[in-house]
Amino acid sequence: MKIILTQEVSGLGAPGDIIEVKDGYGRNYLLPQGFAIAWTKGAEKQVTVIKRARSAREIRDLGHANEVKQQLEGLKVNLKARAGDGGRLFGSVTPAEIVDAVKAAGGPALDRRRLELPGHIKSLGSYPVRIKLHPEVTAKFDLNVTQSK
Repeated sequence: MKIILTQEVSGLGAPGDIIEVKDGYGRNYLLPQGFAIAWTKGAEKQVTVIKRARSAREIRDLGHANEVKQQLEGLKVNLKARAGDGGRLFGSVTPAEIVDAVKAAGGPALDRRRLELPGHIKSLGSYPVRIKLHPEVTAKFDLNVTQSK
């Protein structure tokens, strides 16, 4: 069965890859879970558009990943969030908000799906955040969540 991956699946490939899998694996797991779509000529044309957009924001190689890592580790990332009197947030901090805060602090544009959080961020304080830039490179930076006025 020929399918197109929509998400990264370990051992198979990255989003946009066209791969051949056994019928049962594709029909019973990958398609229902939303990890892939069935291959058609029209879907293959869409994949080329998706790949072009992804390559614009993706880390090019190991050297570029190390440059971005150095840039991130020297960054002070502050995020303002609404909080109550006890320092508890109204809601929680999302990966998209963290990516926006990194960009506002002068950092590079990142993919929110590659962030690794220490759990749900639901109170004020400083949190270590990891981001997987490349299979061999992981950057770490501190996120300081402060109360917005």
